[in-house]
Amino acid sequence: MIRLRVLGSLSLDSSADPDVADLVAQPKAMALLAYLLLARPRGSHQRDRLVGLLWPEADQEDARTSLRKTIHRLRQALGDDVIVSQGKESVGIAPNTIDCDALRFSEAVESQSLREALDLYAGDLLPGFFVPDAGGAFEDWLEMEREFYRERVVTSAWKLVELFAAQRELTNATQLARLVARLAPSDERMLRRVVTMLAKLEDRAGAMAVYTRFAARLWKEFETKPSGETLRLIEAVQRGDAI
Repeated sequence: MIRLRVLGSLSLDSSADPDVADLVAQPKAMALLAYLLLARPRGSHQRDRLVGLLWPEADQEDARTSLRKTIHRLRQALGDDVIVSQGKESVGIAPNTIDCDALRFSEAVESQSLREALDLYAGDLLPGFFVPDAGGAFEDWLEMEREFYRERVVTSAWKLVELFAAQRELTNATQLARLVARLAPSDERMLRRVVTMLAKLEDRAGAMAVYTRFAARLWKEFETKPSGETLRLIEAVQRGDAI
């Protein structure tokens, strides 16, 4: 089985061929592989779309030649049964040929296996990944996908917070609430939900720590302060008011 890891880091390996890992040093090949596997809707993708994403500055003939060479390189490394063509104009990944953490994460979220989803989310999608000459379209797609996975992991984690809180599993609830704050460090609305939850769980010190970290980040990155609504909430926490 071929294993691709894209959450929190990038790795590629195969029990059948250790040389598969060499593809990681080829950004265009890895970008094409990631897009074919992860782009929504799942399935095959038009070659014209792939050319525009990865070779936007090349003329059509040169770009198509580069795409064919990259597909050939992937087939040599992964096997002809992995990268499959749909007619002359579409290409995709054959189902069940690559074990990918991002796909398993999505499956876990869909099936409400929330703890499994959190375990699978090791960090941002392809952090620090850069493809020379790919242009803005690929970068925009990648950032959109990163946000998609961030939103899903935050939503999943918060559902677990609420579940643990309802079951009075206070340690699990407070730990996960703090995790949510770290997963959504710039989301002030979520910050207020986390602070409120921690205060209700009688972890006011944790609520203040989460707020302090958020306020420091806000000032460092944007030279601004939290909103009045957030400040009023924090004052209530400091006074020990019922939240």
